[in-house]
Amino acid sequence: MMLSRTGAALLTGLIITGIGGCASDHSPAPVTLLDSQETPQDFHYSADTYIVKRGDTLFAIAWYAGMDYQDIARYNKLSKPYNIAPGQQLRLTAPVVARTTSKPETVEKKQTSGTTNHPRSKSSIDRKKDRAYRESESSVKRHEVNTVKKTTKSAKKPSKNGFPSRIDQWVWPSNGRLTGKFNRNESGRKGIEVRADRGSPVLAAAAGKVVYAGSGLRGYGNLIIIKHTDSFLSAYAHNDEIAVSEQQWVKAGQRIASMGNSGTDYVKLHFEVRYRGKSLDPLRYLPER
Repeated sequence: MMLSRTGAALLTGLIITGIGGCASDHSPAPVTLLDSQETPQDFHYSADTYIVKRGDTLFAIAWYAGMDYQDIARYNKLSKPYNIAPGQQLRLTAPVVARTTSKPETVEKKQTSGTTNHPRSKSSIDRKKDRAYRESESSVKRHEVNTVKKTTKSAKKPSKNGFPSRIDQWVWPSNGRLTGKFNRNESGRKGIEVRADRGSPVLAAAAGKVVYAGSGLRGYGNLIIIKHTDSFLSAYAHNDEIAVSEQQWVKAGQRIASMGNSGTDYVKLHFEVRYRGKSLDPLRYLPER
């Protein structure tokens, strides 16, 4: 049945009115982005070389590159106290080792012995790499257990030769609210996030020596890195005010900064723990609360 122009116009008006009424009665709910859903930003440096800038330390460069500072020192033949200068180029990959060729007589002996040398299969190499990786992971886990559950007198203060072999005590770096957890994924968060009011105290999570205090690393804002042993370091990012200086020794629980939002868009503390350059879950060390 065909509608007249008047009837069609009336029907269209009723439909529009109905839609408008439904929209006003059922307005869409606001979208809330939970902390656990926020995409963390990873600003790690990935080039093969790095040009030292004013204010850089070897520890800061290693942190930025996601490496062990001892590896960078070895690649560049640096010795303690690892002095570097602005403009200096640092190698971030292992130098290529020249291959040695077999002596002619050795080759002849192998050929006359009746044996044939076959190159190792890819599966054999992969199995060896996998086994080495598992052994490395096992070593870290054993060290983690010893660090948390065992304490020694030598760990209470640095020895004359440098740092203690184990960490005596871990404390929370802030009394704020935990809002972000560690994520092992390649693009995941490499530490934890704690929120509190601007100016809230940021505390040293363990005793150690400040090896970096500055704002030269993109994405971290005002950053502090503390070395606890030759293998363990911790970092405190996005501070408002830094209350310590490089080469200063600090105690567990000592105030080292005030919380802020430098390098980010809201007030928080980003806290990381690394063992030989490898990011670890800080909640495995910090006491339960």
